[in-house]
Amino acid sequence: MAPRDDADFMRRALALARAAGVAGEVPVGAVLVSGDVIVAEGANNPIASHDPTGHAEIVALREAGRALGSYRLLDTVLYVTLEPCVMCASAIIHARVRRVVFGAFDPKAGAAGSLTNVFTLPGLNHRVDVFGGVLEQECGELLSQFFAARRSAAT
Repeated sequence: MAPRDDADFMRRALALARAAGVAGEVPVGAVLVSGDVIVAEGANNPIASHDPTGHAEIVALREAGRALGSYRLLDTVLYVTLEPCVMCASAIIHARVRRVVFGAFDPKAGAAGSLTNVFTLPGLNHRVDVFGGVLEQECGELLSQFFAARRSAAT
């Protein structure tokens, strides 16, 4: 079996995002990988969990910490369908994730270069390699369709 690549892991994150959308949550999914193995997964769930920190990235980081027995997620890669927000970017840094790969850019709240770039703040003692735009169109369309459906249902 050939090693999986960024697009393979992003497709899994997209599947999680779709499930979140069906559940009425903003459709964002995340997958945390160590080597070629999925360690943890997460999907947005702040509505169902009554938790404002219930973003896909945070859910995956929490699950990974439990699975690996440590809050330090060294040598891991986080795949997420939407550019992380400030809260998620900060958590990713504190978890010592090595790399973040995201799909769609978020001009309104993205903290990996769109609105701000938390990952490049001076003085941080950990640097994360960040790469955006993997399956960008597919990730963006999922979000656009979700919000279009919400707007049309509200009228």
